[in-house]
Amino acid sequence: MKQFQHYIDGAFEDGEARFASIDPATGTPWAGMPEAREADVNRAVEAAYRALNSGSWPAMTATARGKLLYRLADLVAENAQKLAEIETQDTGKIIRETSAQIAYVAEYYRYYAGLADKIEGAHLSIDKPDMDVWLRREPVGVVAAIVPWNSQLFLAAVKIGPALAAGCTLVVKASEDGPGPLLEFARLVHEAGFPAGVVNIITGFGATCGAALTKHPKVAHVAFTGGPSTARQVVRNSAENLATTSLELGGKSPFIVFADADLESAANAQVAGIFAATGQSCVAGSRLIIEASVKDRFLAILKAKAEAVAIGSPLERSTEVGPLCTDRQRKLIETVVASSISAGAKLVTGGKSLDRPGFYYPPTILDCTGVNSPSVETELFGPVLSALTFETEEDALALANDTPFGLASGLFTQNLTRAHRMIKRIHAGVVWVNTYRAVSPIAPFGGYGQSGQGREGGLAAALDYTKTKTVWLRTSDDPIPDPFVMR
Repeated sequence: MKQFQHYIDGAFEDGEARFASIDPATGTPWAGMPEAREADVNRAVEAAYRALNSGSWPAMTATARGKLLYRLADLVAENAQKLAEIETQDTGKIIRETSAQIAYVAEYYRYYAGLADKIEGAHLSIDKPDMDVWLRREPVGVVAAIVPWNSQLFLAAVKIGPALAAGCTLVVKASEDGPGPLLEFARLVHEAGFPAGVVNIITGFGATCGAALTKHPKVAHVAFTGGPSTARQVVRNSAENLATTSLELGGKSPFIVFADADLESAANAQVAGIFAATGQSCVAGSRLIIEASVKDRFLAILKAKAEAVAIGSPLERSTEVGPLCTDRQRKLIETVVASSISAGAKLVTGGKSLDRPGFYYPPTILDCTGVNSPSVETELFGPVLSALTFETEEDALALANDTPFGLASGLFTQNLTRAHRMIKRIHAGVVWVNTYRAVSPIAPFGGYGQSGQGREGGLAAALDYTKTKTVWLRTSDDPIPDPFVMR
């Protein structure tokens, strides 16, 4: 089997233990992974802390940091295909999606490379004479970046890029599910020439690795992407070190289609929004909210498209839907779909695991009778679409907002004034109108409610990795008077 290593303090090494990573397409081990435990975490954090406070990194100009990020961007672009093949093997995501996504990840590093020397402080027009006061922006400190298996190189870039631009150092924890791409990415960090300890990349399990990292006394900020239940534990752990947090969590995104929409276009966007990546996306448009007058027509279009999807090996370019990443996720989906049907949902298509090796589950559509259907309430992280109907704009808004999540949303209508009304009232951090799943390094990304706090992408993300220092400079040459002499 292929063997991967941690990257700590500029060197590649094994952890205290090792574990096998499973190929989701076959259900069999394909690679050996290092398992970080507390001692490994301590060494990684100590390395990041040293690099933050001594050596060449803190002495480096912001422009020089940007040049290193440009070099990293070029290496990501040059190695996109190799990284994509590892990600596909380790996670089951189809090769044509991983190839395209990783090639675009390079643009995130280029964006933050250009931003590195444009993070500015401020001069304050203070209300006191003979005082000059300004704000400096300095790196927040050692960052613990915790990344899930899905879209991991993208979700790492939106943390690593702004953190390095701001001058921070990092310990990146890859998910224990499919960590191969991030561990391989460490070789590009090394080749780019970042000083030892600036970026450390490890993997391991939550109880032995994640907990030690998020509560470490020298970690100043935790950037986490994952589920709400794990996020609550991260926040509890951060109470130990009073680290700040940014959390990009789950979603149960509404996909609203009005009768006046271009139904063919909306159907293509819906297929991309729920069946791409086998539905394993935090922004998956998993709740279709369709106007009643066109529901049957729209579901028929979706059914035909879902049943025409090519399911197969994720390494084949012809494959459109591959396996789920883990068998436990497939079992959860099986349970929730069965419970939803028992609760009254009608199965439009799919609904049963495929009889083949690996963790395959077909595109599935449920016509749900109400919002209390388990598939409507639960983030399944799989290719399952729950359809609900509405009669009025108010009904559509009520259904869209009837969730504790608020990460993303889609809205399809040709009525411009309606679109503006809906945009204002949908409770989500992202609203896509007549499109879906569009991203850019320039545009912030994040959610409301249980979908997290903070934003990734854009200038705001870089500022989140800084802290301000207020500097007071007295400009008078006169001696400070004795404070105890009354005048």
